[in-house]
Amino acid sequence: MGDDAQLLTLDELCERVGMSVRNVRFYTSRGLVPPPIRKGRSGFYTPDHVGRLELVQELQSHGFTLSAIERYVAGIPADATPEDLALARTMLAPWDVERPIEMSRAELSTRAGRDLSDDDLRTLAALGVVFPLPSGPRKVERWQVAVSQLSVGLGLLDLGFPVEAALAASDLYARHGREVAQELYEVFRTLVWPVYRDQGASPETVRQVVEKIKPLSIAALVSAYEAGMDETKREGIARRSR
Repeated sequence: MGDDAQLLTLDELCERVGMSVRNVRFYTSRGLVPPPIRKGRSGFYTPDHVGRLELVQELQSHGFTLSAIERYVAGIPADATPEDLALARTMLAPWDVERPIEMSRAELSTRAGRDLSDDDLRTLAALGVVFPLPSGPRKVERWQVAVSQLSVGLGLLDLGFPVEAALAASDLYARHGREVAQELYEVFRTLVWPVYRDQGASPETVRQVVEKIKPLSIAALVSAYEAGMDETKREGIARRSR
């Protein structure tokens, strides 16, 4: 778990990750981080604790519920290194340069220039334009909104785009997106990180590499999609001609 030089007190850990003592103890009680190392009557924390708490914070920033965070963390090996955790956190970071904006339902309707019905919001959510957030203490609906895509989604609503098609497409994107993400993660874990680790590079270097390759990966996925669509159209024309 690390040598004594890397050990942190509870207060030092809280300052390092920007988290309260209460939250650290709560996450420990839920098994999201291991218990502290005991030395006499004192407990100490290691870079592993730091990495796991930072991962929890990253998951929270993406709107993961506590139960979803618990399921995600349960899939991480107990012997995962701080570098493994840093890579997982880096891969979770948004791959799109645009960060969604949080809005209330009223603010979203104002931005849209119309009152959005439940069906409208369901379609926009299926299209990936909006994402529902847990309601606040006053039960006010909150949404994350991809503002640059909102006009496109509204245009599809105006054209009567069927919500069933949006949901079916969303399911396809999610299913194949998970497969691509899992395989790409394995590429970084087995082919990228070991090279930099053997060179003595830090997790921050790997983070920079991932950040730089993100736009190339997105462009490659778009190109592969376009090539696949072209091939599918050619095959469809060939079948009809026969």
